[in-house]
Parts: sequence; structure tokens; C-alpha cells
Amino acid sequence: MTTPAAPPPAAPPPTGLLPGLSVRPATLGDSVAVCALLNEIDLLEVGRADTELSEVQSYLKHPEVDLERDSWLLFDGDRLVGHGLLWDESGGERIDVDHYVLPGQPRGARHLFDLMESRAAERAAANGASRAVVHLHLNIAPTTDLDALRARGWRPVRRYNVMVRHLSAEADQLPAPSSGVTLRPCLSEPDRRRAHALLQETFADHFDFQPRTYEQWLNDLDAERVDWSLIWIAHVKGLGDVAALRTHNDRASMAWIGHLGVLRQARGHGLGSHLLRHAFGHYAALGRDRIGLGVDTENSSGALALYERHGMTLDFAVDTWELIRTL
Repeated sequence: MTTPAAPPPAAPPPTGLLPGLSVRPATLGDSVAVCALLNEIDLLEVGRADTELSEVQSYLKHPEVDLERDSWLLFDGDRLVGHGLLWDESGGERIDVDHYVLPGQPRGARHLFDLMESRAAERAAANGASRAVVHLHLNIAPTTDLDALRARGWRPVRRYNVMVRHLSAEADQLPAPSSGVTLRPCLSEPDRRRAHALLQETFADHFDFQPRTYEQWLNDLDAERVDWSLIWIAHVKGLGDVAALRTHNDRASMAWIGHLGVLRQARGHGLGSHLLRHAFGHYAALGRDRIGLGVDTENSSGALALYERHGMTLDFAVDTWELIRTL
């Protein structure tokens, strides 16, 4: 005899705001203030300011974000102390939210969660879903009150490591050409479409993957700012185009590998290592002294072990938290 599953926790009653606190939607004109807030939180959580203004501008102008209904700014008097944003990439039950609040604002933090959880349920219902599955990414030592988060019904479901490696022009040379393997940058429209298709296929089985059309992918990248010479396709003789490496060079703290994907039929032959060493050598030659990436610690392709074998070490970790609300 099976025991019935416990019902999901009921939505908490509205928190309300203390005098002096206020909330309004964000606008693109708030980018500088939001960036400053996120960097203040970065300093507390990872020890350095790690958010670029271009990142904030990119998501605030994203065509799929309805700022009026899906963004929130929390003020204590005139001071910005919190920010929330909601993403609906699935068109179904899966909704993503970002929630950032400075310490010492528990009432305001709870109020933002009230607003965001209610809006997530509304979006999922509008998509025709019977429940809302909401995901939130948090540093493992966040400014967020994790006990209060658990009391709302949230639970951690996945961990991602941010891995880093120091670079030097002497030690990190571009790898010697590999037999039968050629790399080409995505300088043409057909190659950009090919890179998109490769990344969609190679990441399709990954946790939390959401399919994106080519046009959506361009919006996600903020294509107007992309340096396409930093995105490469790997071609293997006899197999064709089998891998893509997406990187970017717009972070002050380090160069960044956004995606490294190899098709299943081409794995196990050192292609991932070759692409990784290509990124190391390329950025070392540009004078960068540090490179990073994020990796799912439960990735079934062995990506974490690959990065560790190539000298990448843990910088900090992020948990995915999940809330499920039956509609």
C-alpha cells in the first residue's frame, strides 16, 4: 500500500510592506541602479563585483520580458534594496525567477516572493498548465534567508559549480591541430544557425533545458553585441560538424565559456579537451589571465571531470531551488 504524497504547501498569506518600503516595475533606465545592486550582492556572496552593465541592459530589453508585469524593484525610501524578474521560456509549466534583496530586508524580500510566486502561477495558468514549476538560482551562501525560503515550500534540486582557471601566454598555447579536426568561427549567417542547431542538440538532454528557436537564441545572446569570432564550430572528417564552443570576452573578472557541446556520436575522442584548450590558448593570447564556466555537477556527460582534469577549480557554487504550485 502506498502512502499518498503530501499536498504542496499552501501559498503564504500576502506579506505587505512596512512603511518606507515601496515596489515598482523596472525600466531600461534603471539598468545602472540594478547593476550596482547586483554588484553589492556579488560582493557579499562571492567577494567581488561580477555583474556587467551590459548583462543587465540585455535582459531588461529582452523582447520576451514584460517589464511592467514581470519585473520588480524594491525601495527603502529612495534606496534600491531589491530586484526581481520573471522569465517564461517554456510556454508551459516551467517558470524562472530571479530574486535579489540586500540583507536586513526580510519583510521586503517576502513581499517580492509573494508577488513573483503569484505572477508565476498566473503565467503558467495562461500557458494552459495545471501547475507552476518555478525555478530560482541562488548562491549556496546567499543573502536570501534559506529557512524562510523553505518555509514557503521551496527546495534545492540541482547544484552548479562555477569553475575557474588561471591563464598564461607561456603555459597556455593554442593546441596543435588535431588530425581530421578543423575549427571555424561563426562569421557567416549559415554558421551561426549551425552553431545554434548544434548547441540545441547537444544540450537537449540536460537538466532544465528549454528549446529555443534561432531568433530566440539571438535575443538571449543580445546578438547586436556578440563577437561571433569567439564562437567556433568543430568539423571532424567523416562526421561533419559535431561540436560548438560559445565564449565571450565582456566580463571584467574573466573570460567566459558559455557553452561547450559535442554531439553524442563524436564523444570519447578528446574533442571536448581540444575545444577547451583552444579556449585557454585563445584567451591567453589576448592577455586574459583567468577563464571560467558553469557546470551542472550531475551532468551525465562527465563535463565536471573534464574541466577538473584541465586544471579548472571551484570558484563558487549555485543551487537551483524549485517551488511547485498546483493551479
